[in-house]
Order: sequence, then C-alpha cells, then structure tokens
Amino acid sequence: MVDMIKRSLVAIIGLPIVLVVLILGNKYVLDVIVAILAVLGIYEYMKCVGNKFKPVSWIGYLAAISIAFLHIIPQVYITTYLPLVILGILAILFMHVVFTDMKINFADIAISLIGIVYVVGFFAFVALLYAFEKNGQQLGKFYIAYLFLATWGSDIFAFLVGVKFGKHKFSKISPKKSIEGCLAGTFAGVILVIIAAIIFNNCFDLQNNYIIIGIIALIINLLGQIGDFSASCIKRYSEVKDFSNLLPGHGGIIDRFDSVIFAAPFAYYLLTLLI
Repeated sequence: MVDMIKRSLVAIIGLPIVLVVLILGNKYVLDVIVAILAVLGIYEYMKCVGNKFKPVSWIGYLAAISIAFLHIIPQVYITTYLPLVILGILAILFMHVVFTDMKINFADIAISLIGIVYVVGFFAFVALLYAFEKNGQQLGKFYIAYLFLATWGSDIFAFLVGVKFGKHKFSKISPKKSIEGCLAGTFAGVILVIIAAIIFNNCFDLQNNYIIIGIIALIINLLGQIGDFSASCIKRYSEVKDFSNLLPGHGGIIDRFDSVIFAAPFAYYLLTLLI
C-alpha cells in the first residue's frame, strides 16, 4: 500500500513535467534532458553490475554526456564518424585490460560495452525520435507520444490489472508480473496509441493510417515489455531489487525508463520509415 502511494505521487508530480517538456520544449532542450537521464542511468547500471564486475565507468559517462550535443554537431559528421567512435570505444576498453595487467578483464569490458549500448545508445534514440522532421513538419512530438503511450501506458494498466486480477505468473525473472497484467498492458497500450492517432489526425491534420499505427503500437508495446524483463535480468543477476531508489515506488531511472529506451530504436525506424 505504501509503495502504491509513493508510485502514484511520483506519477502525479512527474507526468505533468514530462508533458510540459515534450509539448513546449525543443530538440536542444530534450537532448540535454536525455543526456542527464543517460548519465544517471549509466551510473545506476555501472553500480549495479559493479557487484559482480569491474566496469569501466568513465567512458560510459562521457558517452552519455555526448547526447547533449546530438543536434549541435552537424549530422553528416555523426553519420560519417560514428563507426569510428564505436571502434574507438572498443579499443579503449581493450586497452584497459592490457594496461591494468588484466585486473580489468574481458568480462568487465564486455559488461561495460553492453551498458553503453543499452543505456546510452538506446536513450539517444529517444532524442532522435523527438527531433524527427519530414517536409518541414515536426512529427517527432507526435511520434514520441506514441512511444510513451505504448510503453508507459502499458506499464500502468499492466500494474493495475496485475495487482487486482493477476493469478498466473509470467516468469521467474520478474515474479510480480502476471500473464493477465501483460495482456491487459498490451491491449491498453495499442488502444491508447490509436486514440492518440485519431486525435492527432483530426486536430493537427496528420494522415496516420490506423491499422499501421496499431501494428506499430503492438510491436513497440511488446518490445517495451521485453525491455522491462531485460532490466529485470540485469538486476536478478546482480542481486539487487532496483537500480536505485531515486524515484520512490519506481526505483531508479532505468527502472522507470527500461521499457521506453528498449523500444525507442525500433519505434524510431518503424515510425519514421512506415508512417
């Protein structure tokens, strides 16, 4: 009951802030906010896996901060040099193994690289999706709404239905999740996105096809749920309950954004290529 109250209070306070930022903000503001979230997320991740490994944290923080410059640096440079940056990160990680005389080993740098891709790489797609424009129209604000509705909307309904009616456990990875909750979350996430598409089409003269939107919403929703379980996998292996206690009733930044960031890269390509 106490966790429910804390969870509700954070949602009541946090949701309006998120809405104001998404509606009134711009891509540069969101880049900075996402960079801050990524820094906090990489801190939580490195601390979590630090129970089992010796991750190379500093390069993760540097990568997270770079999101703030995502739309300041000319896109041609990012496209051209990103592969080189990724290879450079891998080289630096292997250099840690060599120069520490294997006090940091292969497993440590592998876990570090996974964290950079999982937290920083996935968070970056949230900023990319928000900034998407087509024919001079900023569609990213609509697409980011679809992403959050398909994931957070699903989370809320899955939690409410699971608490009340959940009888069949889904997986040992996340014992509190039920099949009933997951099904309710999937249905709710798709319906919420279709309702949003109807509103956007009528109020902003968009031409979103409801069938395609519904299919994309379903895919995003299912990937978001996989993201939730993926975060749980990391926590179970590291033997921690939450990534942190930054958000009472929710856990940490990764606990709150696990479904969003996991689905974000797929949402970006599905929405920008198919809509």
